Amino acid sequence: MPWKRRPFDGGDLARALNIADLRAVARRRVPHFVFEYVEGGAEDEASLRCNRTSFEALRLVPQTLVDTSSRHLRTEILGRPAAAPLVIGPTGLNGMLHADGDIGLARAAAHLGIPFTLSTMSTTRLEDVAKQAGGRLWMQLYVMKNRAVAEDIMTRAAAAGYEALVFTTDANVFGSREWDRRNYRAPGKLNSHALLDALRHPRWLYQIVWRNGIPRLRNLESFLPPHAATAVGGSTILPQMFNATITWDDIAWIRRFWPRKLLIKGVLSVSDAQRAADLGCDGIFLTNHGGRQLDSCVAPIEVLPAIAAAVGSRMTIIVDSGFRRGTDIVKALALGATAVGIGRATLYGLIAGGEPGVDRALQILTSETHRVMGQLGCRSVAELGPQLLHQRTR
Repeated sequence: MPWKRRPFDGGDLARALNIADLRAVARRRVPHFVFEYVEGGAEDEASLRCNRTSFEALRLVPQTLVDTSSRHLRTEILGRPAAAPLVIGPTGLNGMLHADGDIGLARAAAHLGIPFTLSTMSTTRLEDVAKQAGGRLWMQLYVMKNRAVAEDIMTRAAAAGYEALVFTTDANVFGSREWDRRNYRAPGKLNSHALLDALRHPRWLYQIVWRNGIPRLRNLESFLPPHAATAVGGSTILPQMFNATITWDDIAWIRRFWPRKLLIKGVLSVSDAQRAADLGCDGIFLTNHGGRQLDSCVAPIEVLPAIAAAVGSRMTIIVDSGFRRGTDIVKALALGATAVGIGRATLYGLIAGGEPGVDRALQILTSETHRVMGQLGCRSVAELGPQLLHQRTR
């Protein structure tokens, strides 16, 4: 039988060579409905696929005979030093992936010296993350129909010392993640196949469900009915709570409660980027929500050059969605991004091995980025630019 290539899927995370290896391990560790929540995109998943193929259209053009022995990844994000041009982006319901999900992600970010963004939909109280993890903490915000929810989160995050608020604007209408929904016979009620599959994962059942009960939406539970406050039950009510009336006028309202750095997450056009800058926002996230909201949406990397040219001198630009390799990160930095937001890549590490798994994911991404910079003839992030890229045409 001929030898067949396959990703590593063993237990020794030190042998995981790339993010795909961590994904292969993660897939075996949790029930299918949990992995599908992490993995899936909206509708036909065209946006999900485009996020990856857009990177493939960009080719790297190295410079040769450059001494890169002293190269480093150090940079500034929101005016403060960072050990690498990375931010762990906001992801919800992480307590379904690992018992210490949000804490593990935040601690790994603190170990490396980069910001961590806690989701409104986290299963850990924002105060507990601040006490147990420390580091540079950002708070992601959904403004829902009940404005008291956002006011409560902003007030608490400010009191807990969070550095920045990330106002997410691309989920005012909840996306249709059809593959995720197929695991449920009704909102909040798993179908028989999903329940049987969960029984095939006794370690996950013990650590996540039996030991402490189904994780709860700890930053929202005081505003939710008891049956809807769990990570599973929330699907019965949360889509109806999202607010389709949010507008640019709400930036002034947010500023009444939030005195620190403010970033807008969900920007994909030059005009929106310019408006955010004109309103005094400190930064923007270029994102299509990892392909989970609008299908057939542009990939953030496709619109990055024009947005960076328009506002790059005025504000921090973070780009996310689809990043899996150091080459992806270098391409974004060369096109004008300040930093890259990481979502699924660190979640694979979290599922595969908790906090050490997140450490491993970040180690993989930073070592790849460091190596690629050396191969390109660049000694720092500041030396990366569009001259190092070639756009492939069909």
